[in-house]
Amino acid sequence: MNQESQPPDSNGGLLIVASAAVLLGACSRAPPPSAPLVPQVSVVTVHRTNVPVTMELSGRTTPFRVAQVRARVDGIVLKRDYKEGSDVKAGQRLYQIDPAPYVAALNSAKATLEKARANRTSLSAQVERYKLLVSGNAVSRQDYDNAVSSLGQVDADIASGKAAVDTAQINLGYTAVVSPISGRSGISQVTEGAYVQASAATLMTTVQQIDPIYVDVTQSSVEGLRLRRDVAGGRLKLNGPNQAKVTLRLEDGGEYPQVGSLQITDVTVDPTTGMVTVRAVFPNPDSVLLPGMFVRARVEEGINENVLLAPQAGVTHDPQGQATALVIGPDNKVEQRTLRVAGTQAARWIVESGLEDGDRVIVGGLQKVRPGMLVAATEAPSTAGASSAAAGPIDGPSIPAPAVPRVVPATPRVADARRP
Repeated sequence: MNQESQPPDSNGGLLIVASAAVLLGACSRAPPPSAPLVPQVSVVTVHRTNVPVTMELSGRTTPFRVAQVRARVDGIVLKRDYKEGSDVKAGQRLYQIDPAPYVAALNSAKATLEKARANRTSLSAQVERYKLLVSGNAVSRQDYDNAVSSLGQVDADIASGKAAVDTAQINLGYTAVVSPISGRSGISQVTEGAYVQASAATLMTTVQQIDPIYVDVTQSSVEGLRLRRDVAGGRLKLNGPNQAKVTLRLEDGGEYPQVGSLQITDVTVDPTTGMVTVRAVFPNPDSVLLPGMFVRARVEEGINENVLLAPQAGVTHDPQGQATALVIGPDNKVEQRTLRVAGTQAARWIVESGLEDGDRVIVGGLQKVRPGMLVAATEAPSTAGASSAAAGPIDGPSIPAPAVPRVVPATPRVADARRP
C-alpha cells in the first residue's frame, strides 16, 4: 500500500518569508556611502628667471706649447743633463753631443779667415804702390788691374771665412742640446753613446708646456647655427667676446677646480662629421690635467632671459612626444598644459611656452588626479624638484577615504521539509 506524500510544513514557509523581511530591513537601515574626499597633491610654483645657456661637449686636453727636441748636428751623445719627467727651463741643457769635431772645424775656419786677412794686408799695400807707379808708366795698367782684382778676391775670401767661422760656431753650439721652451720634459729617446744625425732629425725628447693647457672639444655645426640665431634675435646675450666660462668634468667623474675661458672657435666645419672644434684654455698649476686626457667641458655661452623652469617630476610626454604638465588653476581644478621646452637646467625643464609666471605645477600625487578634478594643493619642498630626477616622481600626501560598509546578504536557510 503506497503512502501519500505529506504537505510541507507551513511553519517552514513562514520562516523563509520572515528571514527575507529581516534581510531587506537590514539593507534599508545600512548607512549611505561617504562622499570621496578631495585628493591632496604637492605643487611647485614656477617663476620667470634668467638661465645661463650651457652646452656640454666632450674633448681632450692639448699642451699649450710642444717642442720636439731633435738633433741638429751629427755626433755621439756624451751626457743627459735632465731627469725624465721633470720641469725644465727654456735654454736649459738637456744633452751634450761630442763637441771635439766641431771645435776642430771652428779652429780651422778661424785659421782660414786669418790667412785671408793676412793676404789682404799684402795685396792692399801692393795696390797702393801700383796706383802711384801706373801714373808714371812705371808699371803697366794690366799689372795694376790684376792687383786690384786680387785684392777683391781676398776680400771675398775674408767674407767667406767669416761665414765659415759663424757656421762652425753655430754647429759647436748645437752640440749642447737645450730646451727651446719651459715645460715638462718627456721620456728620453736616446741614451749616452747613441749616435744622432742632423739629416735624420733624430728625436731626442719632447718638452710640453701644460700650465696653462688647452682643451679642444667639438660642437655640431647645427648647435652653432642655433646659437648665432638666438644672439641675432636678442634671445641670448653673450657674456663677452671670447670670455665664455668653461668648467670641466674629469675622466673619473670629478669636477676640475679651475675655471677656463673660451679662446677660439674654428671657422671650418669637418665635412665628414659636421663638427667644429672649440678651444678653451685652463690654468693647470698642479698638473692635474695631462695632455691627451678625455674630459667633458660645460661651456657657458650666454644667458637666456625671462624663461620659466619647470621641475622634471611635473613634466611628462604624451604619445606624440609633446611635453605636458598638470597645473592647478585659480578654481583649484586640474588643467593639462602642452609645453614647448628648450633643454634642461639641472633637474628642471626650460619652458618657452605653455606656462605662465605663478602657475602651480603638480609634482606629487600625479597618479591620483585627472584634468578637471578638484584638488587640494600644498607647496612641495624646494629640493623636491631637484631631487625628483634621481628619486622619481614625488607622491604628495593624501587623505585616505574611509571604507564604505559593505553588506553581504546572508544566504536564506531552507527549512527541512521533513522537520516537524
